[in-house]
Amino acid sequence: MTRLLIVGPPGAGKGTQSARITEDYRIPAIATGDIFRANIKNQTELGNQVKAIIDAGDFVPDSLTNDLVASRLKEEDARGGFLLDGYPRTLDQLHFLDEVLAAEGASLDAVIQLVVDPDEVVSRLLKRAHQEGRTDDTEETIRHRQSLYQRETAPLIEVYGARGLVLEIDALGEVDDVNARIAEGLASRGIVTPDAATR
Repeated sequence: MTRLLIVGPPGAGKGTQSARITEDYRIPAIATGDIFRANIKNQTELGNQVKAIIDAGDFVPDSLTNDLVASRLKEEDARGGFLLDGYPRTLDQLHFLDEVLAAEGASLDAVIQLVVDPDEVVSRLLKRAHQEGRTDDTEETIRHRQSLYQRETAPLIEVYGARGLVLEIDALGEVDDVNARIAEGLASRGIVTPDAATR
């Protein structure tokens, strides 16, 4: 069982690394945005509630997000572990997740924190914005998103850090190098890929 959470500021390559981790460790990536979209598409009861809230331009409340995540974690593919991305975002969500996992006699195994130099990320995102013609990605908006991320995740990192779960990973460099750092960090906690475990 491998239960992981990945966090990182915009531009840290979280999406890329998440895809590699889910492939390497054969666990599903569970991102709240994906859960919202799947439930809306399948017109589930929760999905209809989410759609009404989003259509009204409001934020989906913690209670509803919690219910959706709890329901997703009970699905068959998540029984052997998972990689959470974008959840928990608040301390209330963190405590709810603790309760959901504790009810199954489980807990998170590690929190992968992608760490990058803010100035490096800004230049990386500005370059990408230029290449992709994203005019809304200005230095000001990028720095604003960075500070929002820091403010949002700091309390979570503090809690998980106190539990000894946080693995700080230098996220600058080639994708393969960052991926190798993550694998090394997880291996140091006794978390290895299924392939490595059978060798």
